[in-house]
Formats: sequence, C-alpha cells, structure tokens
Amino acid sequence: MQRRSNRVANLAHFLTKNAARWPQRPAIHWGDATWSWKDLDERVSAFANALAADFGIGKGDRVLVQAQNSNQMIEVMLAAFRLGAVWVPCNFRQAPGETAYASEKANAEILVCDSAFADQAAAVRAARPDMSGIVTIGESAFGTSYEDLIRRHMGRSVANAPVDHTDPCWLFFTSGSTGRPKAVVLTHGQIGFVAVNYMNDLLPGTSEQDASLVIAPLSHGAGLQLIAQLSCGAAHVLMPDGGFSPAEAFRLFEKYKVSNLFTVPTIVKRLVEDPSADRFDHSSLRHVIYAGAPMYREDQKLALQKLGPVLVQYYGLGEVTGNITVHRACDHSVEDGPAAKVGTCGTERTGIEVSIQDDDGTILPPHETGEVCVIGSAVCSGYLDDEDANAKSFRNGWFRTGDIGHMDEERFLYLTGRASDMYISGGSNVYPKEVEEVLLTHPAVSEVAIIGIPDPQWGEVGLAVCVPATGETADAAELSDFLSGKVSRYKMPARYLFIDEMPTSAYGKITKKLVRETLEAKGLL
Repeated sequence: MQRRSNRVANLAHFLTKNAARWPQRPAIHWGDATWSWKDLDERVSAFANALAADFGIGKGDRVLVQAQNSNQMIEVMLAAFRLGAVWVPCNFRQAPGETAYASEKANAEILVCDSAFADQAAAVRAARPDMSGIVTIGESAFGTSYEDLIRRHMGRSVANAPVDHTDPCWLFFTSGSTGRPKAVVLTHGQIGFVAVNYMNDLLPGTSEQDASLVIAPLSHGAGLQLIAQLSCGAAHVLMPDGGFSPAEAFRLFEKYKVSNLFTVPTIVKRLVEDPSADRFDHSSLRHVIYAGAPMYREDQKLALQKLGPVLVQYYGLGEVTGNITVHRACDHSVEDGPAAKVGTCGTERTGIEVSIQDDDGTILPPHETGEVCVIGSAVCSGYLDDEDANAKSFRNGWFRTGDIGHMDEERFLYLTGRASDMYISGGSNVYPKEVEEVLLTHPAVSEVAIIGIPDPQWGEVGLAVCVPATGETADAAELSDFLSGKVSRYKMPARYLFIDEMPTSAYGKITKKLVRETLEAKGLL
C-alpha cells in the first residue's frame, strides 16, 4: 500500500487566509498604530524575503529572537513559519550568557533582537561566529535594521513553504525549574491541533469580531494563544512598553472591546485589586484565561466578583503546549459548595487523556495521589538533542509532567504541587500547596510560598515566605495558631519570613526555585 502524505497546512496559512478574507480588518493594535491583515501579510512576506535573500534562511533553519512584545515580534514568528524555518524565542529578560546558550543549543542561524540587547548580541556572536547575521528591531551599531529590510523587500510575495506534520516550527525553551532550560520541539501539525483545541475549549465563539489583549510575553503561552486566534481572525492588542499597568489594561478593554486575554494568576490579582476595575467598562470580556500557576481560592472569588463569570483556567506545560485540562467559565463559582469543585484545575482538554501514575507507571484509581501523565496530539515530539531528558519524561507512551495530583470520579484533576516542590519532614511527604491555600484565607496574608529547608531533627521543615496584605500585620505565632486544626501538624511550617514583595519570573509566576534563590541572594536562608 502506498504511504499517504503527512503534509499539513503551514501555520502561516492562517495569515494568508485572513489577508484574503478580511484584508482591511485590524490584525494588531499597538499604541496609536494599527496594522490590517493585509498590512501584516505584506510585512511578513517582506521579512521572509529578507531572511531568505539576504541571510540564506530556509526550511529547518533556526531563527533566534530576543525581543519584547511588538508587531515585529509577531512578524518574525510568521515569517519563520512561512519559510518553513524554526522560530526560537527567548525570554526577553534573560542575561547574555543565557541567550548565548540558547543560540548554541538551537544551532541558530540568525539573531533578531531589540536594539537594547547589545550585550546579548555580542554573546551570541561569540558563541556562534558563523551565524548569518544579526537583525535589530530599532537602530543599532551592531546589526542590520529590521525596518530597513522591510522597506527594501516590501512588495515581494513569498509562498508558504510545504510542511509535514512533524516538521518543527518552534523551539520552546522551558523555564528551567531544575537545571538549564531544555528546548522542546513543537511542530506544524502539533500546533495546528492546538489551535483547534484552544478555540474549542478555551475561546469558544471567538471570531474576527473579537479582540484579545496580549499581556504575557509572546515567547511562551501568549504566543500559542495568538496563533490559535489567527485561525479565526481576531485582532490582537499589545500593551504599551514600560511594565504592566492595570489601569492601562482596563482602558484598552474599554477602547477595543477586548473579549479575551491570557495571563497568570498574579496579574489577575493585580487587575481586580486595582481601582481601575470600577472605572472602566469591561463588559466585553468573555474569557479571562489564567494559567502557569494555581490561582488561590480567595483571589479567584474576588476576580469572579469584579469581572463576572469569565474566568477560564487551564493547566499545561510547554511540552504539552499548555493542553492538559480546562476549567471552563461555567464551572467556576463564587460559592464553596460541592458543585464548585474548589481546588480543581478542570477536566481533560479535547483529544487529551490524563492518568495518575505511581513510580512504577501503574495507573491509579480516583482519589489516589501520584504523578500526572498525559497523552494526546498536543504532546511535543521530545527535547532537542537530549535523549536523557526524553527517557526520563516519556514512559509507555505517556508524557510525565513531574506534577503531583489526583483525579475524582468525574475526572476533575486536583494538583498537589510539583514533585520538586515536595519536601520530606520526619519521613512524611509534604506538598506545600494545600497549606498555602489555608494561609491565604487569613486576612493579613496577601501572598505566600512555602519551601523546605534543612532541619537537624526532622530532615526538612517548611519555611512560609509571606507578603502581608496592605495595611495588615501578622506574626508567626498568630499564623501558626490559625493553621492549627486546619492542616496536619507535620505539614505546618516551622518558620515564617515576612517580605514586602514576592519575587516573580519574567512571566509573572511565583516559583519555589526563584523564591529560594532570592532569599539566598539576600542572606535570608
């Protein structure tokens, strides 16, 4: 029997379709500028032509990017896809050595970066001296001007390269919670599935009439959400430079009738606690998608009260392109009754299967705790040039997330925490999340992260790092009394530390690794 072709649509075809169907509708709003789908398509073709003609970039070549959100960031991504090249975005806040590492890991052929990143560019040039070149967004003394390339190549169309299901299109660098970041290989076929999944499970009913506010960096989850909405022609509104402002976000909600956004719980918390929530019209919001970390119940309640029934939670990892579970808007509730499923991160996304497994790979029944494992078309094809990591992360066809949790009879998933967050106190495993949830119900606590620290008697004990609520004070004895009777004694923190602000990653996440590193740097551990 003749083998059937594995050909799939190039992801850049979403842009081609939108430019043909809605040439004058807005694709991107940023500041005072707006680009239509026709404008965006022409600029993407111009840059794709520049990459090919001036730098020799073609199918399979890696295009390294370090830039803040901008129309150019989106254009580079789509130009790479159009050529069949591989987009390799970096965290824009990372240091020169980290960018150099990414360039070596990816075997990058070209660097596109903001002109402010001269040190990163120099580090990449030293690490990859045979690279084709450096292009800068903004004028610089060390790279070719992006806008000059656009002007020189404008008007030259480029066809979308033919691609197969397994052709890579994105190297997605993990956040590196343990060790150096790994490069996850994402493919055209995989992300094509993800786009359908997003529109079905997270953004049902979204169309070309909608607008999405881009808050998070496009180098990670926000980029996936953008690609998904390319499929329906929704416009994207970029936040202005200069850091996140809740007031500006609410102004943009009102101005562009924003219907959805993707962010992390810490940003949702900042939004709903800001006075701007009561000053601007945000009635257009239908889907406020949060992911990347659990949202504590008290924060969830306030968000529902302020924004209405619009919260959509998803749980996922970069290796699974964010596609594991969804807790829909209709599943969220302000009330704490049984139907609210308090503490869940939802049920399996369309086309995804989740199991809870023990250390030997045995699938566990409902309510038993183990590692969350997943199969489905959203799972990556593996890590780039890292067979050890692949061997550890895949077992019997299942991707092992490294997260710990359980499912109930209705297949709602409850996460206990990361396996790496667990500490062992007196021989008992302690997963901090459940204790953190209780502490956050105390009126004097705004944020908390519990980490395990060495103890001569118990091996490890918990250190609760707390940020006091505005105008409130608390002490260790008060919080310890508050926990007494609510959690098992061995799970209670032995020490408390009060700080003014919780450290967060470039993507707004509170990670135990970052908390620990910050405390160590300040001599507090």
